[in-house]
Amino acid sequence: MPIFWHRRDLRASDNRGLAAAADDADGVVPAFVFDPDVLEHGSDARVRFMLDSLAELQESYRERGSDLVLTRGDPAEVLPALAAGVDAGTVHWNADYSGLAQDRDDRVEAALDGAGIDTETHHDAVLHEPGTIRTNAGEPYSVYTYFWKKWRDREKPEPFEAPDGTNLADASALATDALADSFAGAFDLDDALRAELPSIEQLGFEKPDADVQDGGTAAARDRLDAFCESAIFEYEEQREYPAKDGSSRLSPHLRFGTIGLREVYEATEAAMAEAERRDEAVRGADGDDELGPAQESVRTFQSQLAWREFYTQVLYFNPEIVTANYKSYEAPIDWRNDDDELAAWKAGETGYPIVDAGMRQLREEAWMHNRVRMIVASFLTKDLLWDWRAGYDHFRDRLVDHDTANDNGGWQWAASTGTDAQPYFRIFNPVTQGERYDPDAEYIREYVPELRGLDAAEIHGWVEKSDAERAELDVDYPDPIVDHGERRERALAMYKRARGEDPDE
Repeated sequence: MPIFWHRRDLRASDNRGLAAAADDADGVVPAFVFDPDVLEHGSDARVRFMLDSLAELQESYRERGSDLVLTRGDPAEVLPALAAGVDAGTVHWNADYSGLAQDRDDRVEAALDGAGIDTETHHDAVLHEPGTIRTNAGEPYSVYTYFWKKWRDREKPEPFEAPDGTNLADASALATDALADSFAGAFDLDDALRAELPSIEQLGFEKPDADVQDGGTAAARDRLDAFCESAIFEYEEQREYPAKDGSSRLSPHLRFGTIGLREVYEATEAAMAEAERRDEAVRGADGDDELGPAQESVRTFQSQLAWREFYTQVLYFNPEIVTANYKSYEAPIDWRNDDDELAAWKAGETGYPIVDAGMRQLREEAWMHNRVRMIVASFLTKDLLWDWRAGYDHFRDRLVDHDTANDNGGWQWAASTGTDAQPYFRIFNPVTQGERYDPDAEYIREYVPELRGLDAAEIHGWVEKSDAERAELDVDYPDPIVDHGERRERALAMYKRARGEDPDE
């Protein structure tokens, strides 16, 4: 009777490790461990999403006549005790690729080995495991474009079937009383084995103020289906505009694994076939071999899946980048780090409307549109001259979809310290970014209600207006806290000094 240890894969369908465990025996014991070390890095929004997803997962097992065993504590102590309680010879899990996760898994594997229990690790959270896509010289890629070209041409695995009741341990064998003796004295925790999910408060968190989207596989599939019915065919054009419903908003589901990547990719391939039909209807079957606009849009969305795997591979081979710059400079970057300016950025009170709209969306929804993430990250690092790590920490505290690899890659890209990052001299102008990607100021008005009475030109012109002109508009919205032009020059000088160059040249 093997155990399958759920972590960032809160689903029964298209789960590589669970499917492998089900192939090995008549009854798999599904388990989840509330690990204090993991919860220490949690947030109200993510824990809420996780509990929603666990509730649905537990119910799916119960519908199959089994159950999800819920435990608390150090997995290196909990899992050997659970294995003893159900007489398991093997514990399966899906790989996680951060340095902390790998250290934890090494400890768990050593503890289980010491107890005479086998372990099997499976690659489930990526379509192509780290290290399988390399340069011709055999090195991991540090440039996305070349990684993407090989990634897109690799054959993708098919989704895995969910185990049925015959492949799962019977619920009667997983009753709390039957296992309680196995945990006695194993670790010093009250109520170590739970039949029911704890509340968010029992885990040390609070109900989030943000309107967090629903967790679970059903919600993930609803989003995927809706996206692949229409928005995916205009993704190339619409994804950059935060006022439009152009993104999939699957990122929390991919982060928690409530839907499998193989299932997502299969849906995009079905969308690609539909896109080809749409493009042919416009240009005719005798058109050239180039992808049409609908096909390009689907391909662009697939490239976003590849970006996630690229950053996962970068983190896997460079675990230190969670706190260290990926790119070396000759001298440390002299970040300015003004606490008042950081506080204004977090509160959405910078006086730059597109920046403030993004930060308020983060507060209200625990999520932010990707284009706006780039804008607010550039503003923090290049206008406020704050160390990217402060922005990363704030996003980790607020985002429901926080993913170590993806967020670290994004922040270091914006700060020009990461792999394949934007050049240090590329500095977003937040005013022109707002004009370009929110031309009618719809997004800004949604999240900055103080500006709803102004027209788009007045909103986008807020920064350039004089103090008297802003006062005349009579709105309760702050003046800009910095001058973008001045800060741009300071940022350029800061990076030049770090590069060992003369800042005056």
